[in-house]
Amino acid sequence: MNRSLLVDQLPGLRRYARALTGNSWAADDLVQDTLERACTKWQLWVAGTDLRAWLFTLMHNLYMSQRRAARVAMNSVSIDELESELQAPASNSDDPLDISRCLQRLPADQRAVLLLVVLEDMSYKEAAKVLAIPIGTVMSRLSRARSRLRELMESGRPAPSESATGQPPALRRMK
Repeated sequence: MNRSLLVDQLPGLRRYARALTGNSWAADDLVQDTLERACTKWQLWVAGTDLRAWLFTLMHNLYMSQRRAARVAMNSVSIDELESELQAPASNSDDPLDISRCLQRLPADQRAVLLLVVLEDMSYKEAAKVLAIPIGTVMSRLSRARSRLRELMESGRPAPSESATGQPPALRRMK
């Protein structure tokens, strides 16, 4: 594997990892783990195929494995042991959520599709290949992710251009 080919993919990998994890430290660790796996499994990559898709597939699979492992570890900790550390953050319903926090509130499968298609500008076909799911599933998850993200971003805000009767405006079909 040519080193420059791998280095060229670093900005996209870091961007995707940061959006997936919502944490720069965790993102750097995820990129490092992805690169380590790519180096140890380089013989599995077929020269001439899409290196970017292969690396994003490695990253996605690592991320999902880490999430599963974290869930198992969390299940083994007693809530009573952590009771004093668990406090709800101060909440002001007038404060809108930022996009990063809204992304983190999306289900992981929807967030992954949204980030690959919107942030990384992958086609539905490329995203389907990275996530190992059918194209129809990509489109469905993307639609649900966009709808949910819109709901999260608009929560706590008045709906735009509501009429004096309090009714939302009529929907328009856009192509």
